[in-house]
Amino acid sequence: MKIILISVVASVVFTIASTEILGRAGYIVSFAMLAVFIILGIIFDMIGLAVAAASEAPFHSMAAHRESGAAESLRLIKNADKVTSFCNDVVGDVTGIISGTTAALIAARLMGGLNSESLLFPLIISGAVAGLTVGGKAVGKVITFNNSTEIVLKVGKTINFFRFKRNSK
Repeated sequence: MKIILISVVASVVFTIASTEILGRAGYIVSFAMLAVFIILGIIFDMIGLAVAAASEAPFHSMAAHRESGAAESLRLIKNADKVTSFCNDVVGDVTGIISGTTAALIAARLMGGLNSESLLFPLIISGAVAGLTVGGKAVGKVITFNNSTEIVLKVGKTINFFRFKRNSK
């Protein structure tokens, strides 16, 4: 139930934000926003997979040597089911849906601006979005399987950095 609620809220927030921005933005900003959604989906897919694939052993050693981010990385791995569900299902799937919606809005705007009823724009844009998303995630999986420890450590260090910043205020 928690994942469903988070997914609904994330989807609504992303949709409202993207619709508001797209309503006022030109084509460059619209395509940049579309790229951000695609890239976020790929990155979070990689994080979820890295956490599921990584072994705890190197992080125990790093934590014993008090390496920054090691404890956070261990926590991620020990909660891999929740992390992968959030990264892959919530963020990954929601950004996929929002990128599809964004692509449709851009195609509709292009068709309206050119006074065209041709399906060329929707086909090109949706094909490009699907290709970039699926291809990006496929490349991301190869990178992730070969570098899961490094990826999890970078995420752990990022969490540590923001936790330190928040606690120092």
